[in-house]
Amino acid sequence: MNRFFNYFLIGLGGLVALYANAYESQNTYILIGGVVMLMTGLYRLSRGISNKANISEHEKNQHSN
Repeated sequence: MNRFFNYFLIGLGGLVALYANAYESQNTYILIGGVVMLMTGLYRLSRGISNKANISEHEKNQHSN
């Protein structure tokens, strides 16, 4: 559920940013809101990605030498 919310924020933020940027008379506040939603979703998603696999492989290589 949490991961779905992150993807939803990324998609919605991207669409809002594109929509706000599509017209000549850009609404800066809508564009900023879209970019904030996009970056929040990316941050939340990257925070959930673990680096344990890379660390454990590195530790295995250290112990085998």
